[in-house]
Amino acid sequence: MKKVVVLTGAGISAESGLSTFRDAGGLWEGYDINEVATPEGWAKNPQRVLEFYNQRRRQLLKAQPNAAHYALAEMEKHFDVHIITQNVDDLHERAGSTKVLHLHGELLKVRSSVYPQLVYEWKKDLKMGDTCELGTQLRPHVVWFGEEVLLLPQAAKIASAADIFLVVGTSLVVYPAAGLIHYTGYDIPKYIIDPKAPQVHHVPNVTYIPAQATVGVPQLFKQLLNEQS
Repeated sequence: MKKVVVLTGAGISAESGLSTFRDAGGLWEGYDINEVATPEGWAKNPQRVLEFYNQRRRQLLKAQPNAAHYALAEMEKHFDVHIITQNVDDLHERAGSTKVLHLHGELLKVRSSVYPQLVYEWKKDLKMGDTCELGTQLRPHVVWFGEEVLLLPQAAKIASAADIFLVVGTSLVVYPAAGLIHYTGYDIPKYIIDPKAPQVHHVPNVTYIPAQATVGVPQLFKQLLNEQS
């Protein structure tokens, strides 16, 4: 069974109604990203950071997977599918995908602000005074700008083993995730599905599909099935 590795970004979640900050000039629902998605912002005003992520969490709990999420889950019946996502939502899992690596953390989890190994499932609002079992304040389990992407080596290993590599709904400007395409095999087919079709230089065998994820992913799935049969 061929191994299909998929890198997904904010574009696939946007079609489920989850807002993306890059489309708003560095603002996210009226918040300055530096104030709510950096260690400095947390140190300066943790209450504001918590409220921002509480809003994101509430929004996520109302959102539903879309046709692109379901197509990727359906693909598991025919391919060994591994999803590497830059998104912190759980829409891939809710659609049925079973191998999902969250590079930038997960919105429905929190962790100790002192002991990062203490991680908890969390679906309600997170408040000042909510603590881990050791008594330290809990924070969102997300990777903020300026923090190390600890799962990158694991993601690079998965990408390097791909027989087919898909990029869905990402502008390929957020590093280090954007560099994962450079870990893939020289000769394997690579597909980039995005309305803006970001150009990738010095990478061979790239096919651009300038479409929304909900259109491009099901379309490519059918193509891959036809090629396999």
